[in-house]
Amino acid sequence: MDVLTRAGIALLIMFGGFGLSLLYQYWARLRTPDLFPDLGTLRPGASTLVYFTTPTCAPCKTLQRPAIQQVSQLLGDALQVLEIDAAQRPEVARRWGVLSVPTTFVIDPRGKVRHVNNGVARAEQLLIQLQRG
Repeated sequence: MDVLTRAGIALLIMFGGFGLSLLYQYWARLRTPDLFPDLGTLRPGASTLVYFTTPTCAPCKTLQRPAIQQVSQLLGDALQVLEIDAAQRPEVARRWGVLSVPTTFVIDPRGKVRHVNNGVARAEQLLIQLQRG
């Protein structure tokens, strides 16, 4: 295969992955009402961070949890954080489409999923997503 063919295949894979990511986020937003019974009661008027983790996830403990704690301290009662152990509740993780941990979902005060973060999301990124609603 020549270089041009390889570059074309690489671009196709890259854009395909990006397209699948966008499709997944759209699908997650459509399914939001079906998913809330898994979470219990959402606090009215507050944004919600749904955070999927497992006991053996090192990035969850060392990076994601501190970032979420920082955001939670900054926003106070305007933010509800729901931490779900995907190892203890695999059916919930499956319904939410969680394939890896950490995964965070940003839900606006009206109950719509606005952002999905697969992997570690820094505090700054979460704050921007929460402000956008």
